Amino acid sequence: MKTWQADLLDLAERAGCEQAVFARVEQAARELGFEYCAYGLQLPYPMSSPRIVWLNNYPPSWRDHYLAQDYMALDPSIHHGRRSQRPLLWDDALFAGTPRLWSEARAAGLRVGWAQSSLDARGVGGMLTVARSGEPLGEHELAAQEHKLKWLASLTHLTLSRIVGDRLRNETTEALTAREQEVLKWTADGKSAAEISDILSLSKTTIDFHIRNAIVKLQTANKTAAVVRAALLGMLI
Repeated sequence: MKTWQADLLDLAERAGCEQAVFARVEQAARELGFEYCAYGLQLPYPMSSPRIVWLNNYPPSWRDHYLAQDYMALDPSIHHGRRSQRPLLWDDALFAGTPRLWSEARAAGLRVGWAQSSLDARGVGGMLTVARSGEPLGEHELAAQEHKLKWLASLTHLTLSRIVGDRLRNETTEALTAREQEVLKWTADGKSAAEISDILSLSKTTIDFHIRNAIVKLQTANKTAAVVRAALLGMLI
């Protein structure tokens, strides 16, 4: 029988749908002893208000309440994940500053939880959380399962950050030409349009033309913003 590890590796290579991947992550979480799981992805753009994608199988009533109360802004597990990639366990100490959130989560059946965040080279951050309503996560179980949970968190982020990132990039931006990419790369290195003109043996008017086109395609206000967004979208690699 194919293991969930092999299945997820296969999905990482070929899947193009985040729902299909997350459904397999849910199954893996259940096989590891957790009835609930959630994956949150924070994209690095727009810089002033990064976009967040949240996939989960939490009870709908809790999910709606969590969003309505804006608990994402208060959740200490998310704050931890933004600062550190150390795994964490839910406990009273973690939620000491948000007792209402902790009490309501437990009342909704989310009593035991483990989470780990991931960060890739493009600045895309994600966090996998697994949770259950039953037995506490003891030392023996944690020692036996944590390496599998870490592996699951890493592969979930690797796969979903690529799929979601590619989808959003295709939805919101038009592809850059090879020349536009080249001009933006030199711009990122601090070169002026005149200097890029000399480097590429093109007229400054042509360089300005490519920069203007890139600004429009990337839906930005100027060339600095265009370079930043293209870099964060992985378009300059």
